[in-house]
Amino acid sequence: MAPRSAPTARRLRIGVELRRMRERAGMTAAEASRSLGTTQAQISNIEANRFGISAERVRTLAHIYGCTDQPLVEALADMAADRTRGWWEEYRDTLPPRLLDLAEMEHHATALRVTQVINIPGLLQTPEHARALFREAVPALRPHEIEYRISHRIKRQVILHREQPPPYTAIVHEAALRMQFGGREVARAQLKHLAEVSEQAGIRLLVIPFDGTSFPTTGHAVDYFHGPVPDLDTVEVDTAHGGELIDAAGQLEKYRLVLDRMEAVALKPAPSRELIHRIAQDT
Repeated sequence: MAPRSAPTARRLRIGVELRRMRERAGMTAAEASRSLGTTQAQISNIEANRFGISAERVRTLAHIYGCTDQPLVEALADMAADRTRGWWEEYRDTLPPRLLDLAEMEHHATALRVTQVINIPGLLQTPEHARALFREAVPALRPHEIEYRISHRIKRQVILHREQPPPYTAIVHEAALRMQFGGREVARAQLKHLAEVSEQAGIRLLVIPFDGTSFPTTGHAVDYFHGPVPDLDTVEVDTAHGGELIDAAGQLEKYRLVLDRMEAVALKPAPSRELIHRIAQDT
């Protein structure tokens, strides 16, 4: 079987979780290979997701490792069985892999929580606002690269308009609402769009005002993707060198706490919407 050329972050997660199961069982890769009747190299390839793995093999390995968390096992088996190619694959040769991983994570998330301090969350941006941001990218993007990114960003927003969209909570600082990327007209249109989508079922837009008494974050943008089971949650933290995916249990707990604390100091949806309207009038 030929090795995978570009396994996605979601498929790589299958191997990560199987390795964690093996390590919790106190088994070496060599011991696991003997129990499975294969080679140590095959176990390594499975854990690195260099080759595809069937749902049945996921269940077999989980049994060998003594994993009794059946919801986790079945969630991993479902991930292994899912061989569909999402719309984001059409951008495979034109955009960085991390952007494709982001779209895939959003597509499969059972719920999403995001926080932004300076920028409007990508799923809530207008094309004109996105274009203004991409024009300031470092290193600079060529015109056709900007258009690819805008197209990809707008297609990501489809998940919010499904018949049964995943619950989406966006916690945005007032600073992001007052930035006038693209000029006053673009900024005003973006604020109007925010106010409109904040009334959509399934979307909770919460604003942390400047006069808040606390700010429990370092300012990094955070996207929290809820998986089919909590063990399969994932966080993406936006940094200067790109998005960093995090799935360690301790880190996930940390970011859940950060988001909980930010939500606690933010305005409720109705007052948040009122503040957006006021800022739009002043823009």
